[in-house]
Amino acid sequence: MHTTKILSAAVAAACTLAWAAPSPAQDFAMSLAMPDPAAPAAPAQIAQATPSQTAQPGASNTDRMKDAAKSKDAAKSTASTSAATGTRLSMADRRFLEKAAKGGMAEVELGKLAQQRAASEQVKQFGSRMVEDHGKANDQLKRLAESKGVTLPTAPDASETRLMHRLQNLSGAEFDRVYMKEMLSDHKKDVSEFKSKANGARDADVKSFAETTLPTLQQHLDLAQSVEAATRTAAHGSRARPSTTRGPGLPAPPSVGT
Repeated sequence: MHTTKILSAAVAAACTLAWAAPSPAQDFAMSLAMPDPAAPAAPAQIAQATPSQTAQPGASNTDRMKDAAKSKDAAKSTASTSAATGTRLSMADRRFLEKAAKGGMAEVELGKLAQQRAASEQVKQFGSRMVEDHGKANDQLKRLAESKGVTLPTAPDASETRLMHRLQNLSGAEFDRVYMKEMLSDHKKDVSEFKSKANGARDADVKSFAETTLPTLQQHLDLAQSVEAATRTAAHGSRARPSTTRGPGLPAPPSVGT
């Protein structure tokens, strides 16, 4: 009886061990599911790792975010510095733009005066041409200056302002003479300065502006020479014309045939 109980307990224990132990098939399945520590990471796992995680495996998410922000700020700073360096002009090129702006504004305002106060139709037409051509050139110059970070003057210089005031007090033939004399002198200077910049400007865009504007200025100079010569001829003719009025006490000219 006692022996039978002992055998029954042994059989029960053996069954329990057999039930708890995995089968050979289960051992194989579990070996496939568990990764081998010595094996390399799968491609998907490698792709998910960021450079900062690879370089600093112990860094926290906050540290990685700070590093990324610093890198972004550094890139922006570098881009801004490069842009500023690319638009910086030499002092000579900057002064050329500023002087051209003052001269262009003066040409437009003086041209408007010529349309109002000139006696000669040629002078009026010349003034109209100045308003149109220099107005277009002024717009191009403003766009160029903005792209280079240059602030242009908003008014002509003192000498050009004095000329405007002088011409405002003239009209007719006297206006024609003074205005065209100044236009001839100004355009001689303009052509010389724009030729110099077309050949020697350091900035490529400034050089291009001078090159494209120069032919128009040369046309203005040729026209100014022609119109100024015409106004001088008219002025000399008016001074050489004899007077038909008799002064007091002068005898009347004899009649023909007496």
